[in-house]
Amino acid sequence: MSRIIAAACTVAALLLSQNAFAQEGDAAAGEAVFKKCTACHNVADAKHKVGPSLQGVVGRQPGVAEGFRYSKAMTDFGADKVWDDAQLAAYLENPRGVVKGTRMAFAGLKDPKEIADVIAYLKTFPAP
Repeated sequence: MSRIIAAACTVAALLLSQNAFAQEGDAAAGEAVFKKCTACHNVADAKHKVGPSLQGVVGRQPGVAEGFRYSKAMTDFGADKVWDDAQLAAYLENPRGVVKGTRMAFAGLKDPKEIADVIAYLKTFPAP
């Protein structure tokens, strides 16, 4: 019986966490939220700043943007992943929790709506 309860709790937790990235984001609102990121990241062209350019990040493997020197933590993390909505949502909420040892200093976005909006905004900048 306890296994059934544990399984039900796990399924409920997964469904609740999926709501954070399952909602449709608003790219225009995401542009405003992305201003928190512009000190380190760029999306309008493939030029890197302190952080890598995020142009074309959706669908890209983490830690591989040409010309940017990533931390070992990020390259190890990205070895078998792709930045999709779910992966981005988790990372944007808690960068250091998702990638232990990342150099990214940003603490993360806590509002699921802001996260969805930023992801929608990033999707408007395809790979060069």
